[in-house]
Amino acid sequence: MLGALVLGVAACGDSDDGGGGSGGGGAKTLTIYSSLPLQGASRPQSEDVIRGEKLALKQAGNKAGDFKIKYVSLDDATAAAGKWEAGQTSANARKAAQDDTTIAYLGEFNSGASAISIPINNEAGILQVSPSNTALGLTKSGAGAEKGEPDKYYPAGARTYGRVVPVDTIQGAALAQYMKDEGVTSVYILDDKEVYGQGVAKTTQSAAEKAGLKVAGSDSWDGKASNYRALGAKIEASGADAVFAGGIIDNNGPQLFKDLNAALPDAKLFGPDGLATNDFTKEIPAKVQKQTYLTAPTVSPDELPPAGQKFYADYQKEYGEAQDAIDPYAVYGYEAMSVVIDAVKTGGDDRKAVIEAFFNTKRSDSVLGPYEIDDDGDTTLTLYGAYTAKGGKLVFNQALKPQT
Repeated sequence: MLGALVLGVAACGDSDDGGGGSGGGGAKTLTIYSSLPLQGASRPQSEDVIRGEKLALKQAGNKAGDFKIKYVSLDDATAAAGKWEAGQTSANARKAAQDDTTIAYLGEFNSGASAISIPINNEAGILQVSPSNTALGLTKSGAGAEKGEPDKYYPAGARTYGRVVPVDTIQGAALAQYMKDEGVTSVYILDDKEVYGQGVAKTTQSAAEKAGLKVAGSDSWDGKASNYRALGAKIEASGADAVFAGGIIDNNGPQLFKDLNAALPDAKLFGPDGLATNDFTKEIPAKVQKQTYLTAPTVSPDELPPAGQKFYADYQKEYGEAQDAIDPYAVYGYEAMSVVIDAVKTGGDDRKAVIEAFFNTKRSDSVLGPYEIDDDGDTTLTLYGAYTAKGGKLVFNQALKPQT
């Protein structure tokens, strides 16, 4: 079972309408797949990303140039795992790769999942755009990337993947700046043993050291552990006045923060975008919220350009969700779909031409502001939002413009 969940199909039509050929083979209907975790703790944020994607497609008239667009949402999570799962992710990518009408693939939410789906889509010559991946190694080598990255993800030898969020070297610098602003002098670095968590931990440690902060130690946490009291005691003994936890909410993030706060009640607890959700803040008590500091690539809607402010107004009207309840990644779902639609307008049903159009992206009036896509598939955007937690919600603190 592929676990396909079709949401908001924009247009109907036979998948082989028009016969063979690349990326739809002249078909009047092309398919854009979305693959996100729709089970476990990440489900609420994924649902908001999907709403953003669907809103962008609806506002485009369910079309890209002369082609109708069929939208198919797939679940890359399983009930057993309670989060994204490698086999399910692989099945999703294969489903898209085997569909002659596929013109683009939006996903994954988690960088570790994209490490699995990128090679499959790359061999099929399908454009893949993530609304949320930040792991450096998916597109670049250097500090924060593992040996063999990023080349091992592109067996076809050409790039087919990109993203609309800034990479973790930028997030790491933003976190170091946030720590300095909050008076941190010594930080203990943790990761959840996944591609994303390890990458953001490395880039944050490097940025913290560059900023003059002492790194008191580093370790990993087990996302399946029942508690983290021993880890908390170890960190307390290090003398750190802050802890950074690089990882995702699905890997027992709320319990980790509870136990860290119990061991170090005065320490500031920092986390990256993998924890920056309203659902994470709902799971930690008020005393822990007071010590929690998170980053996400989304800033307050008030600091976005007019197109971004319009997105939030349109989103509220379409879905009836209060502005402060909208997940930070909803706007990135919208932008991921928008940039793909523009690429299809240029490239039509030719997969190679669509990929080329994406890598030539120069957007002056996007919901996120002006940006380009570089040769590696990365956005030139660098802005990050600093958040605190209060009342079970993310509260915007300030916009960070890190220097990397």
